[in-house]
Amino acid sequence: MAPSTDEQVLREHICAIGQRLYQREMGAANDGNISVKLDDERLLCSPTGVSKGFMTPDMICLIDTDGQLLADGGTKPSSEIRVHLHVYRQRPDVNAVVHAHPLYATVHAICGKPLTKQIMPESTILLGEVPIAPYGTPSTMDLPNSITDYLQTHDALLLENHGALAYGADLDNAHFKMEALDYYAKVVYLASQYGGAHEFSPSEIDKLIELRKNRFKLPGRHPLVDGRG
Repeated sequence: MAPSTDEQVLREHICAIGQRLYQREMGAANDGNISVKLDDERLLCSPTGVSKGFMTPDMICLIDTDGQLLADGGTKPSSEIRVHLHVYRQRPDVNAVVHAHPLYATVHAICGKPLTKQIMPESTILLGEVPIAPYGTPSTMDLPNSITDYLQTHDALLLENHGALAYGADLDNAHFKMEALDYYAKVVYLASQYGGAHEFSPSEIDKLIELRKNRFKLPGRHPLVDGRG
């Protein structure tokens, strides 16, 4: 059976985001994975063993909410789809998840340095801060279990000695958080070479949070709004 129009659009969108991640060097070889809800019972996700920069719509896997294939298209989902499914179960408001290994964010994750400095309006408004979830062995339940404590207050995480995870209301929202996360990490890293960044005062932070809540009305969770994890 041919995919519906909506399904085909989402398949193409996953491929487009995969190409952007690849072009921005947010993963080597076959690193990373992307998923999106098709409806309450079905999801689309990137296949295992395929570079995110070379996916085609027919490679995208159709799965149920337990991660089981619903159609045999010749590809299989990554075993790390368990992380995505865990996010969806814990956060019903989330419709898309992106996992990648962006360079600067991954360096922070490997060195045990969470992103907590409030130094740019954009990162304060969009992300607030990005903690490091404890290390979990890939392809096991250790990894999804390691992120549980952060899901209700954060929309982006560093994964200790691994990479990064971002999730949101749709594919673009999740992808843009991943891009913003890595830019935040890069700025923090480069600023440290010049003696460290100037940080906002508490009153400056409060004004930015008010903008998030009252002017921009951004969807999702935020540690400076929903409480620190």
